Amino acid sequence: MTETQNKNVFEKYFLDPLGKMSQTDFVQAIMNTGMAIIPFTIIGSMFLVLDIVHLAFPVLEGFYNAALAPFSSLYMIVNVATMGILALYFCILMGYYYTQNIAQSKNLELSPVNGALLSLMAFILTIPQLVWGPEGMERLVSLDEGAYIINGWAMGDGPSRLGTVGIFIGIVMAAIAVHVYAFLIKRNISIRMPEEVPAGVARAFSALVPTAVVAILVTVINGVLIYIGYDFFEILQIPFGFVTNLASSWIGMVVIIILIHALWFVGIHGATIVTSLVTPIILANMEANAGGAAIPLAGEFWNAYAHLGGSGATLGFTFYIAFRAKSAQLSAIGKAAMVPALFNINEPIIFGTPMIYNPVMLVPWILAPVASGTLAYFATSLGFVKPLIAQQPWPTPLGLGAFIGTGGDWRAAVLAILCALVAFLVYYPFILKYDKQLVEQELANAAVIEEEDDDDFFAL
Repeated sequence: MTETQNKNVFEKYFLDPLGKMSQTDFVQAIMNTGMAIIPFTIIGSMFLVLDIVHLAFPVLEGFYNAALAPFSSLYMIVNVATMGILALYFCILMGYYYTQNIAQSKNLELSPVNGALLSLMAFILTIPQLVWGPEGMERLVSLDEGAYIINGWAMGDGPSRLGTVGIFIGIVMAAIAVHVYAFLIKRNISIRMPEEVPAGVARAFSALVPTAVVAILVTVINGVLIYIGYDFFEILQIPFGFVTNLASSWIGMVVIIILIHALWFVGIHGATIVTSLVTPIILANMEANAGGAAIPLAGEFWNAYAHLGGSGATLGFTFYIAFRAKSAQLSAIGKAAMVPALFNINEPIIFGTPMIYNPVMLVPWILAPVASGTLAYFATSLGFVKPLIAQQPWPTPLGLGAFIGTGGDWRAAVLAILCALVAFLVYYPFILKYDKQLVEQELANAAVIEEEDDDDFFAL
């Protein structure tokens, strides 16, 4: 097969299906939810960093003990109220956005607020842990160290299943609740009130039947699972545990990076789509790291190490072409993109170079972030730097993002600089080739324009 045929097959059987999937109501809802919870993850992480920064800088130990330690139990409630119950926010928002999307795409009279509340109820029904005992269903009680379960509720700093471990369940419960809601409304299985009744009251009564059906359905399924020795969390842990382990591996990281940049290459915002889908995994990994684990792929791994300067890890590329490119096109784009690149924004590079549909730049576009991500992955897994435990804002500049995300490990800042350098070295030979190609095109165009001007002069 020719190169063009290979490209067509790749797009037809791989990129096109991914592009279509990205436009579905479900994926769009996950993407919107992922973006909406960013403030909660960042603020919760900042309070965690505040509480542990003295461990990275012993010189601050005295200040921490005197000024912060007496209030630690107070301000760390912010971390519990954000990261500690993140699944709750995720489920509510997922239910809201998914209902909104289905209402628009299917032209149904669905209330996003009702969808959010139904999703929340379905999720809460799965939280308590029950077992089948001699007298029937019993709420589990365990006072073993590290596994405190009181009247069915597993407890850590707060209810454990409301944290990142419950995000997947929240998504599934939102999907079930919203689909049941839409199914019933579509078939007019609801209580209809006269037009004279206020809209708020009418919405409340229209949700009565869906609420009852969702409650009964989830309760029955949960009861069957408990009877055979499982519950929703334990059942879904089987497939999602495999996905989590795969996505947290080096191979998984490489696959994620390839997907992101393959989508970008055909003009689809791969970073938004793919990272939204893996957000539950990397948030759970970040929380595990805060508890003592050392999982490389966590938090803002992409903007701390792998995607410095934006998708494609183009930070070094941007500054090089700004000052060293001989092509007028690349030089102008580089100068225009320098400041945004410092904050991991590189749409000028993506569309101006361009990176999309540009076969000359495809290899470094994918290989550079793979190289920088690989360096960071193994530096973290081998213990050269601390793992990411906090969610820094994604536009945080080079080095500072990794420093904050690791809770103040200066070695992480050095690693980020090395990642940017490695990515640039991948780009370097391709920059030279592409720059030379553009210079030749610009000279040819200039010659054509000059010839046309001469023709116009003699025509006069």
